[in-house]
Amino acid sequence: MGKGGGKGHTPREAPDNLKSTQLLSVIDAISEGPIEGPVNGLQSVLVNQTPVVDRDGNTNIHGVKVVYRVGEQEQTPLEGFESSGAETVLGVQVKYDNPVTRTITAANIDRLRFTFGVQSLVEANSKGDRNPTSVRLQIHLERYGQWVVEKEITITGKTTTQYLASVIVDNLPPRPFGIRMVRVTADSTTDQLQNNTVWSSYTEIIDVRQRYPNTAVIGLQVESEQFGSQQVTRNYHFFGRIIQVPSNYDPVARTYSGIWDGTFKPAYSNNPAWCLWDVLTHPRYGMGQRIGAADVDRWALYAIGQYCDQMVPDGFGGTEPRMTFNAYLAQQRKAWDVLTDFCSAMRCMPVWNGQRLTFVQDRPSDTVWTYTRSNVVMPDEGTPFRYSFSARKDRHNAVEVNWIDPDNGWQTSTELVEDTVAISHYGRNLVKMDAFGCTSRGQAHRAGLWLIKTELLETQTVDFSVGAEGLRHVPGDVIEVCDEDYAGISLGGRILSVDRARRILTLDREITLPSSGTTLISLVDGEGLPVSVDVQSVTDGVQVQVSRIPDGVAEYSVWGLKLPSLRQRLFRCVAVRENDDGTYAITAVQHVPEKESIVDNGASFDPQPGTIHGTVPPAIQHLTTEILAEEGQYQVLARWDTPRVVKGVSFSLRLNVAAEDGSDRLVSSAGTPDTQYRFRGLMPGRYTLSVRAVNSQGQQGDPASTQFSISAPAAPSFIELTPGYFQITATPRQAVYDPTVQYEFWFSDAQITDIHQVENAARYLGTALYWIAASVNIRPGRDYYFYIRAVNQVGKSAFVEATGQASNDAAGYLDFFKGQITESHLGKELLEKVDLTEDNASKLQQFSKEWQDANDKWNAMWGVKIEQTKDGKYYVAGLGLSMEDTPDGKISQFLVAADRIAYINPANGNETPGFVMQGDQIIMNEAFLKYLSAPTITSGGNPPAFSLTPDGKLTAKNADISGHINAVSGSFTGEINATSGKFSGVIEAREFVGDICGSKVMQGVSIRATNDERSTSTRYTDSATYQIGKTITVMANCERNGGSGAITVTININGQVKTAEVMPYTSGIPAMYQTVVFSVYTTSPVVDISVSLRVRGQYTTSASVWPLVMVSRSGNNFTN
Repeated sequence: MGKGGGKGHTPREAPDNLKSTQLLSVIDAISEGPIEGPVNGLQSVLVNQTPVVDRDGNTNIHGVKVVYRVGEQEQTPLEGFESSGAETVLGVQVKYDNPVTRTITAANIDRLRFTFGVQSLVEANSKGDRNPTSVRLQIHLERYGQWVVEKEITITGKTTTQYLASVIVDNLPPRPFGIRMVRVTADSTTDQLQNNTVWSSYTEIIDVRQRYPNTAVIGLQVESEQFGSQQVTRNYHFFGRIIQVPSNYDPVARTYSGIWDGTFKPAYSNNPAWCLWDVLTHPRYGMGQRIGAADVDRWALYAIGQYCDQMVPDGFGGTEPRMTFNAYLAQQRKAWDVLTDFCSAMRCMPVWNGQRLTFVQDRPSDTVWTYTRSNVVMPDEGTPFRYSFSARKDRHNAVEVNWIDPDNGWQTSTELVEDTVAISHYGRNLVKMDAFGCTSRGQAHRAGLWLIKTELLETQTVDFSVGAEGLRHVPGDVIEVCDEDYAGISLGGRILSVDRARRILTLDREITLPSSGTTLISLVDGEGLPVSVDVQSVTDGVQVQVSRIPDGVAEYSVWGLKLPSLRQRLFRCVAVRENDDGTYAITAVQHVPEKESIVDNGASFDPQPGTIHGTVPPAIQHLTTEILAEEGQYQVLARWDTPRVVKGVSFSLRLNVAAEDGSDRLVSSAGTPDTQYRFRGLMPGRYTLSVRAVNSQGQQGDPASTQFSISAPAAPSFIELTPGYFQITATPRQAVYDPTVQYEFWFSDAQITDIHQVENAARYLGTALYWIAASVNIRPGRDYYFYIRAVNQVGKSAFVEATGQASNDAAGYLDFFKGQITESHLGKELLEKVDLTEDNASKLQQFSKEWQDANDKWNAMWGVKIEQTKDGKYYVAGLGLSMEDTPDGKISQFLVAADRIAYINPANGNETPGFVMQGDQIIMNEAFLKYLSAPTITSGGNPPAFSLTPDGKLTAKNADISGHINAVSGSFTGEINATSGKFSGVIEAREFVGDICGSKVMQGVSIRATNDERSTSTRYTDSATYQIGKTITVMANCERNGGSGAITVTININGQVKTAEVMPYTSGIPAMYQTVVFSVYTTSPVVDISVSLRVRGQYTTSASVWPLVMVSRSGNNFTN
């Protein structure tokens, strides 16, 4: 207060007394009905992702009313939801001079609900008090062409947040009619009055009790004030549709009793087979009106459904059904796309077998037929079985599976599935997939693993042709292929005779039994089914005695051999096509029945080979080279390994060197049974080494290659310098990592201008991968220079210079010194407490010590300190000098312990100190510094006139710079005045004072004909990065050189066209000229321009056109 006195006032804030209380009433359509219902009562109803009731029955959201119907044909209306409405959200501000108007056209509505309010409502007076105020609105309806005030609304009170209210208008006029919201109170023109009004929405209400037959619906009512300004969202957890399932099926226990008679019963089920049956056969929302139930193979779906219901490990110690289906079909899609999505959830594919839609599932199944060279068509080239293999890029070994995660709020989660062995062999090959209808992490994992194992294990496709036996199977059946060309041994043929008494079969070719193991022979019985029996002995190569001869085995029927050392080669038929010559073309893909156990149960198998020619040689992995010096020449030691050990495998090596012409020259080739090899006597150069495995039959595996150089290393690509306290860490980096390279470190306080003098002028630190230069002589704020070069067994690179400084973190240095001072002898002496037995006691102590410790280190110190206790607190003041031996050398110290340190010059009675240090601050009257380093500099004053922050931001109220400014970028909010300037780049502006124009003369066009048309075109591309308005003007200069035909000119500017007939023929005037002008204004950055010339008539006419294009954009130089 001043000397004249006065009184004060504290601003007062009136409490908010306007609260929005609105009841959200909504009916949500859940599904086609009927459905089972909610999973767990009100726990299955989530408002803004929060269950209405928690697991313990406690209420999370109060005042909620929920009513649902499961979607029966005859269901009652929802109680408490006697009306339905469609809300139109507006969210527009209503101003005094700008009413908001909308039009109602719906013919069957009964009432309108208007929702409106204020964004805030508060008035501040001159004393700062914030008080209630009011605002007036009107609702107008257009009745018979006249606006009528329907409702007068006054909102009175105070609120600092949005407040909404609603009113309902009955007795609506005939449609269509207008509605509008009018603000009666004048708009606020000051921040002291906040009363902006808003029209939030209007709702068209129909008063009717609707049953929603065959639709599962749920009605929800909740007070919106619990959610503030949030949009209220609803989510429901329901058991889905009641569908048709087999009559002998228990969908809860997932069991099947007895033999199914083909009839159905209604029940809820998430078995994907019966969900698919429902989609295919339902007449209302499925395909039931296009295909009947008789057109879908229910028996195939029955087998698939049983397979889906089998329990498998879930990956967490328990079990779960192999496949379930939980999904919303919320969008109309092509039937085939929906069908394939359903099939993807069951590992199957849809097939039309000529009679009905059936399904083939990828699961183990019995072999339907055996094919050998004796029962297939032999082509002219003599190769009945033709094989193809999948490309390596199509063999993925990592899958990201997207699935719906119940533990993640029913949002999408991603399960990563990998085959680490395949990744280590071939590199990572990732694919992404969606697990359709999947809500189980275990099922998502199995889906990804099934994809990986299918692509890695089933890589072969076989094509062959057969006669009438092509009808022995249909697509989806598993067949056996006994190809002796592939296997390298006789595996199949025809039976020449059958001796049932002696159980001897005479074969059409010789076979050889292995020395150990059980050999089986596959025969075809009287029902046409393959049967396997044991082979007991072989006489003369063709007389085979078996354990039994099945009924129906006849002469010239097919046989196939199963040896214990060879894998049975199974394929699944995917296509049977009739050829023009009456034969049938078969296409089948490889089938590995063990895949099911691998995917579902985590089994591991060591696959047998399908040929006696040995296994495919193993791949080479982890190929490395090590270079060693050897009397002016060099040797290289190569090492590698294989993913598995194979007997009889050796390794072939080829070493090439790059020649001067860019080609490779073979230096050496070698073979070895070991997994390492040493090359000697190599000269400097760039080499490529390739290694591949070779089996005992001479088959070669895939090669592995590596490149290495016998040369001095490249200089470091850059040096990373890390500052520390009185230290700098230098870490060199190479463009390409080379484990054989190390680095020499040289150090200098001053820059060495001649790089060749580094070894004479700098100090050698050592050889390592990085180096820490640490010393008390490395001071903050000074530049220090590293000179680093790479070294290896061959030589050294050129030096690379790097400049760095120690840390400039002042706070960090204080902590650094704290540790050093408190650990010194003098610091311990000054800070050591003396026990003073009485309170308010003091002690003056002078100390002087000199000693030599056991390590022959000499130390001395002197000092004085005063200690005192007062009110239980300890105080100390002291100073001291010391000379101590430290690990970094001899150091002298002058330490002061005090709350305040000051220097006073008492000359002429002066009492003002020139320097004061108190606490963490130093205060000085005047200072002259040669060098100052500080992260933040701020001038005095409030606010300061000048500041420089650690991030380099400079703020100054006024700056007068007479020198040179060099900046990367900047922005000006005001006006820039300069005498002259020069820009070497691009100038871009939204507006120029003065016009800018560009032009181009287009290629001319000439015609001499009776009827012809020719054109010329160009394109203009604006160099600005944003859309700028411009005027495109085309001046088509036309000339008639003779003839009487009509001449037409057409100008097209970005689709806007002008056509003009020019220079009408005038008798006696051989030549005429005319200019056609057409202008278009556009903001498009790219403008296409074309000009066409056309002549037509009975006689030859000569005409030409030469277009000129001008593009201009201007400032605001024109007025109306």
